[in-house]
Amino acid sequence: MNESTLPTRRSFLTCLGALASTPLFARDYGPGAAPVRYPEPDVRVLDPRFEKYKIGNSPIQRLHTGMLWAEGPAWSGAGGYLVWSDIPNNAQHRWLAEDGHVSTIRKPAGNSNGNTFDREGRQISCEHGNRRLVRYERDGSVTVLADKFNGKPFNAPNDAVVHPDGGIWFTDPGYGSLGNYEGNKGNLMLKEAVYRIDPADQKTTLVTDAIFKPNGLCFSPDYKKLYIADTGASHSKDAPKNIQVHDVVNAQKLTNGRQFVSMEMGFKNELAKVAGLADGIRCDTDGNVWSSAGWAERGDGYDGVHIFAPDGQRIGQIMLPEICSNVCFGGPRRNRLFMTASQSLYSVYVEAIGAHFC
Repeated sequence: MNESTLPTRRSFLTCLGALASTPLFARDYGPGAAPVRYPEPDVRVLDPRFEKYKIGNSPIQRLHTGMLWAEGPAWSGAGGYLVWSDIPNNAQHRWLAEDGHVSTIRKPAGNSNGNTFDREGRQISCEHGNRRLVRYERDGSVTVLADKFNGKPFNAPNDAVVHPDGGIWFTDPGYGSLGNYEGNKGNLMLKEAVYRIDPADQKTTLVTDAIFKPNGLCFSPDYKKLYIADTGASHSKDAPKNIQVHDVVNAQKLTNGRQFVSMEMGFKNELAKVAGLADGIRCDTDGNVWSSAGWAERGDGYDGVHIFAPDGQRIGQIMLPEICSNVCFGGPRRNRLFMTASQSLYSVYVEAIGAHFC
């Protein structure tokens, strides 16, 4: 070996950095996989404030796999089950807490994306393919809650949340109409926006169209703030990769829109930073925001769930082997986090409690 073949200090450190960012052993989530060694290594504490939410002997579990793009998890407290969408396969699935049984409950399902439940336990779904927001009644019928605004069809409703006053808030970024994979390709007739359906007269009003592509949304525990994930960077280089927050006025309007957090993050002992996208988001009772995360330049160390304190600091992460699309709290105590991630459904118990009932 001559001097020219000896590793330089720079190349040596580069190799060490690559090794540090690459798992030595790929975790197996398949049937018959060996149990994970406690404490769960993929629930990561980034700030001491997250310590109290991590349960050392609660593993991340893959509950089901085989979808094409899993989305829209929502917990039915009355039914004791989780429902979620497989958008490209045009189906909705149900996972039973009693025995983990999974069944397909709707197919076709309008290429549904986000799901939630209202105060009467009825499921509300955002149907990409039909460009509408619907409610499934107990007798099996379907009520169309909204399919047009100012005489024009929606782009493709994406996610929805319910306010205690009965108002339904939903986003309309249009992904389901950009191609035939997640809906039906067609022109977007409206500016991407967030809407509210009034519980008294069922009138739909626009609450903000100042976001490139509003995606996931959730209220703060006291319903005085509305958080909205902007995924406009998927189609516009000018769009920020962030979560915004607005003040809610009289439970009907939004004001003072601003950035809550950027999805950019750095890695320990590395100079480069990466920024992916937030998608589905939920708040816990302490006001922390639990956000799905993915679509960064690198997946290792980024994909999964990012947890932000009320002041916007990233305090924890839940690492997943797939890009996470959405999250919700469920179970009898609302302390089990369910995560739809690409082709799979995951869960982990935490010491946080979901701020809202689904």
